[in-house]
Amino acid sequence: FLAALEKDAKERAQRRRRNEQLANALKEQGNEAFRAGDFALAIQRYSEGLEKLRDKQDLYTNRAQAYLKLHEYEKAISDCEFYFSHSLRTVGSVWDIIDAPSLFPALFFPLKSRQCYEKMLQIDPQKENLYKECVDEARLEEKRLREEQRAQRELQAGSAAASSIQELLQSISSPGHDILYYTGATRLLAGAVNSCTGQTFFRTNNGFSILRNETVRGAFCAESKSPAEVELCVSLLLLWQAACAGNEENQRLLLAQPEVGAQLAELLSSGTAQLQRETLALISLFSEHQSGRRLLLRQDLSRWLQILMAFVKCTDARADSAMNILSDLIEEKRFQAQCRATFSTDVLPLFTQLLVCASQVKLAALARGVAVLGSLCADVGLRAQLAESRECWQACLQLLVSKPGAVPSPPPQCVFAVLGLMMNLLLESNGTIQDFAVPISGRCLALLSHQDGKIVTRATGVLSRVLPASPSAVEEVVKGGVVKKMLKFLKVNPAFSFFLPALFLPCSQQGTSGAAVAVPNRDFPLLPGFQVLLGLLQSGDELTVGNAAFCLSQCLLLPGAASSLLGSSVVQLLLRQAGGDALRSSVQQNSAIALGRLCVAEPRHIHQLRKLNGLAILNSSMKYVQSS
Repeated sequence: FLAALEKDAKERAQRRRRNEQLANALKEQGNEAFRAGDFALAIQRYSEGLEKLRDKQDLYTNRAQAYLKLHEYEKAISDCEFYFSHSLRTVGSVWDIIDAPSLFPALFFPLKSRQCYEKMLQIDPQKENLYKECVDEARLEEKRLREEQRAQRELQAGSAAASSIQELLQSISSPGHDILYYTGATRLLAGAVNSCTGQTFFRTNNGFSILRNETVRGAFCAESKSPAEVELCVSLLLLWQAACAGNEENQRLLLAQPEVGAQLAELLSSGTAQLQRETLALISLFSEHQSGRRLLLRQDLSRWLQILMAFVKCTDARADSAMNILSDLIEEKRFQAQCRATFSTDVLPLFTQLLVCASQVKLAALARGVAVLGSLCADVGLRAQLAESRECWQACLQLLVSKPGAVPSPPPQCVFAVLGLMMNLLLESNGTIQDFAVPISGRCLALLSHQDGKIVTRATGVLSRVLPASPSAVEEVVKGGVVKKMLKFLKVNPAFSFFLPALFLPCSQQGTSGAAVAVPNRDFPLLPGFQVLLGLLQSGDELTVGNAAFCLSQCLLLPGAASSLLGSSVVQLLLRQAGGDALRSSVQQNSAIALGRLCVAEPRHIHQLRKLNGLAILNSSMKYVQSS
């Protein structure tokens, strides 16, 4: 009997493990469907997973979110109720807060729904992204109900605005009029929808069904528009701007109209300035906040980067509006993913053309466009495409003219943006970067004399990333006096020590390679240079101290460097940091390595170390020297 029980328990355990594997696989399939926007399929997969394992709690919460997307609120609340019932033993009673949520569907009681999701977030904070959108939608539902209740009270009180909006919508929906009639009525309606209550009246009277009118829809969707059709389209865009300004529910309903989402890109690329201007104004209402961007990203935006970037050529406010929208969208990973499809074929050629023609476009907009491309480098795939493009590097270098006083001189805002883009691209390592390393270094070396301190800082940053990729570039900048220039900067601003390791390491390596550059007594001014580094070792900023110690340890590899420091305070300064004054372990380690190399290269420093009772610290430092 006991053997049979044990066998049965093992079989049940095996079945559960098998079912758990199947349930996890179905959950992942559901998650993929959810991310793709196929919420019905996601629900089906989550349900199939629950058939395999009824007590798998995360399948209930995932399915609840999918139900919410399809506005099946009662089912969503039912799944939430199950989740709560199985979580009470760990979080205590939640019924006092949610009051049996299955009795309060979110459609009618959004407050209860929001409280339910907020409590779920408290139970499982790791699923913040999963629940945040649910909470936002519940809040939006609360707001919608409040607005409609307020509008209903005003309607019952005989609101003139409500009557006017209803009459105008009826006029536009009636067929048989000419296009000018609809244009005039739409303009009047846009003026009437001038408040939150007006926006609500517009929504509750089916204002977003205006495109059901064949004449209106035909003008809006026409590929080649007549002047009259353009006027009607402009009127529609003005109406939607008025209806959607600050109103998330109206924004959702507008983009739910298939014709609207499909036509936005066409209007942007129409070539008609007025249509483009008003379309940009409408899109800006969405892009400036998170919920609006989420709505936009449900559309196909694969062409938008190219279309919006092209507005840099415009000399009016369209350029700024387009760059504002791009700046808002560019941080969204879903937008970055959609950009990949057309990036190399459409966007990259346009971008390089804009850089080449920098003097002919609106410079402020171009600078922002370059910054947008720099932000795109957060996407590894897009960054790799940019970094591989020889045309991109050539265009960047063409803008960064190296001759002082060149005409036309490069605009500072564009130079600053291009340097930022180059810093991002130099996170990659490829043959193209190595091919361009020397001209990149030459341009940046020339920019170290620029009057704008921000440009100097960025040029230094580019040098710090490009020099390790090319010994030839190191040779060129050392010949050009980069070390002396950096030491000069350090005397004025110790913050430049951040770049010291990346700049001095390849330069010192070049000097020890036997080449005819960086000879210590000629190209590296030992006494003045070390005076600067010794001053940085006394800085109150540990990051500066650590960078200075690192650079000093690299410079000590040069013949004669350690001897030139005899009689200075270097031993005392390094001993103090290596011995424990520094709080950061990296600063202690850098100082220990410098101290060890100093005494190995010039044993006479050991006498000073002995006087300071630092031999024990030297012995412990040698393990870092050997490992380095």
